[in-house]
Amino acid sequence: MSRQSVGCFVLALVALCLMGLLVYQIPPVNQRLSWRVEQMQASIRYAINPPQKDVFKPVGQTLPKEADKLPTATVTAVPTATPTVPGPTPSPVPTATSTFTPTPLPPQTLLNGFVHEFQLMNNCGPANLAMSLSFWGWQGNQRDAAAVLKPNQQDKNVMPYEMVDFVNEHTDFRALARVGGDIEMIKAFIAAGFPVIVEKGFDFPAYGWMGHYEVVHGYDDVAQTFFVQDSFKQDGPYVEVSYEDLVSQWRAFNNTYIVTYPPEREDEVFSILGAQVDANTNYQAALQKASKESASLTGRDQYFSFFNRGANLVALHDYQNAATAYDAAFANYANIPEDQRPWRILWYQTGPYFAYFYTDRYQDVIDLANETLSNTRLVEESYYWRGMAELALGNNQAAIADFMHSLKVHPSFIPAVEQLNALGVAAK
Repeated sequence: MSRQSVGCFVLALVALCLMGLLVYQIPPVNQRLSWRVEQMQASIRYAINPPQKDVFKPVGQTLPKEADKLPTATVTAVPTATPTVPGPTPSPVPTATSTFTPTPLPPQTLLNGFVHEFQLMNNCGPANLAMSLSFWGWQGNQRDAAAVLKPNQQDKNVMPYEMVDFVNEHTDFRALARVGGDIEMIKAFIAAGFPVIVEKGFDFPAYGWMGHYEVVHGYDDVAQTFFVQDSFKQDGPYVEVSYEDLVSQWRAFNNTYIVTYPPEREDEVFSILGAQVDANTNYQAALQKASKESASLTGRDQYFSFFNRGANLVALHDYQNAATAYDAAFANYANIPEDQRPWRILWYQTGPYFAYFYTDRYQDVIDLANETLSNTRLVEESYYWRGMAELALGNNQAAIADFMHSLKVHPSFIPAVEQLNALGVAAK
């Protein structure tokens, strides 16, 4: 091949690469391909430094350093009714006065009328929320929900409380989230005509354990099976999940569930919840469940049970006992086989940050955030909590940098904006 031919070939190759990069920037193309590119990059990164090998070891209480010259934001000892820290601390709902009485549950029920959607990249939460709302006639889709819930497409997770807030503030419908659910509760809602969103874990070959949302819309007692709308699996509509598998997978997220409904049917929802319509009562019941399971289960299930115990104690503002529960969970983690370790759990749950921060264990907050951010740079809560710990230690410049990073992942993330405002720094 002549030198001129080689030069032409190189120029053509460069032109093709530039053309490919330009085409990749087209939104529809980017939405379809970016998640594959991200998965390929993650696979390479995780092969070089397997995150499942890392084991977090709490160090205990740390003492604050002398503050630098910048003003320090106020850090309250307990979140208020409108907290400046993100997390599942809903205000108690007034006790319902309805006289609605549920009928005995039928052995099978299947709800229809959903607009099924396969999720875009990292869009599990918005996709499943849109599917649930479509049952009630909502005309939006996952893109509409994601525009509010996660403006940054690469943001790894949407919290249940964020999904509830979206429904209550941006639609004509209502939603609430509760924890400590069980099979009978799901069946009761479905039998009464309400689909239920559950948050659960699952093991994805080659990528390990991940969190996931699903819309449960049917059950069959004879087959011991639920029917779900799944945004991830290729056979998404009407996927069958056994009662046993759902219980096991659901435990990873404190048996969290979300119910959407029209405002005029709120009394029915409250009646099904009974005493657990009150958030504190719900967390107390979930705490009892998690405590019982942590004493009886083993392996990864026991790890999740300790984690759930900590989450419920955080919601009840018992941070000291919550920290003890999380210490037990992390001690158990090292005994879980590496291929089963839920190393992504801090992508989805922030309870340990609450527990360690409000017991003055700032270095544990920083170390845990560092470990989480070492395998993804796209979790705004980890940046936020590391910033809060740096702030408490007087490292204001480091805190400001973390709050800024939090906003890069999730623009207008309110807790980070509030802390920057308190420090007299303009959010960018």
